[in-house]
Amino acid sequence: MPNVIAINAQASQSIIAAQATSDDMLLESIADGNRTAMHILYCRHNVRVYRFILRIVRDATTAEDLVSQVFLDVWRTAGQFQGRSQVSTWLLSIARFKALTAMRQRRFEDIDQEDVRQIADGADTPETSLDRSDTSAILRACVQKLSPAHREIINLVYYHEKSVEEVGQIIGIPQSTVKTRMFYARKQLADLLKCAGVDRFAA
Repeated sequence: MPNVIAINAQASQSIIAAQATSDDMLLESIADGNRTAMHILYCRHNVRVYRFILRIVRDATTAEDLVSQVFLDVWRTAGQFQGRSQVSTWLLSIARFKALTAMRQRRFEDIDQEDVRQIADGADTPETSLDRSDTSAILRACVQKLSPAHREIINLVYYHEKSVEEVGQIIGIPQSTVKTRMFYARKQLADLLKCAGVDRFAA
């Protein structure tokens, strides 16, 4: 019995130590096959990765499947991480690739008539029109009306708080292009918000 208690105490200390470890050090441990480190990294980042993917694929089940794929890739390729970016940036790069691949595959799938009938009409109706007092809901709706490229920039900068440099790394474009897209994305979003009656965010 004392041996069991000692083993449990040792396991708890190992988990506490891993929780205090940086993401980079966790990846080094994962590359050596450390499952506890993998668990800690997953707990730290799975929600962020899920929300990022969900904004691209707009399907919860698909997003959950892709999150599993992302962390499976991390388990397999942790040793290839070279530390040129933050681990969170690297994770979102993998997530973006998985999400875009899933979207491309979805476009080639046949859509039967029942699916077509279930696709929501983008136009506002009395039943689906937004409550104008709910500014955050209006903002989310306006962001969804942006082009995919502009929506992606807004998503990374404002929701995931990534720098211009990190956004460039995730998407694979020059920083100057990130800045250009950000300028036009903000301009378009300001126009959409103004049309929605949210003038104070449209400046």
